[in-house]
Amino acid sequence: MPKILVVDDSALSRRISRRVLESGGHEVVEAHDGMAALEQYFLVKPDLVVLDITMKGMSGIDVLTQLRELDPRASVVIATADIQTSTRTLTQDAGARGFITKPLVPEQLLQAVSAALQEVH
Repeated sequence: MPKILVVDDSALSRRISRRVLESGGHEVVEAHDGMAALEQYFLVKPDLVVLDITMKGMSGIDVLTQLRELDPRASVVIATADIQTSTRTLTQDAGARGFITKPLVPEQLLQAVSAALQEVH
């Protein structure tokens, strides 16, 4: 069962993501901000990270950059309400394996996660 770290400062978004991912057969671990995400990543060693961009403190882009510097194999899917093409390009350049927009559509989340996990394995 793939382990997925969901990083979002919104408890509601984390809860929705958890429900969708667990229904797809994934184990879910949560983090509420960037620092907690980095800590959880190295404690639980998830197969994939689903990461929001806009968070208090450390942005998702900063988290993505640090994760990829510390672990070049880190697999990250961005989940954000920011639909700008420049944001998508920035996350891809930083190493994200997927990009989905909020509000989350369950099928899109599961599809992005599945595609990213297949790239890794």
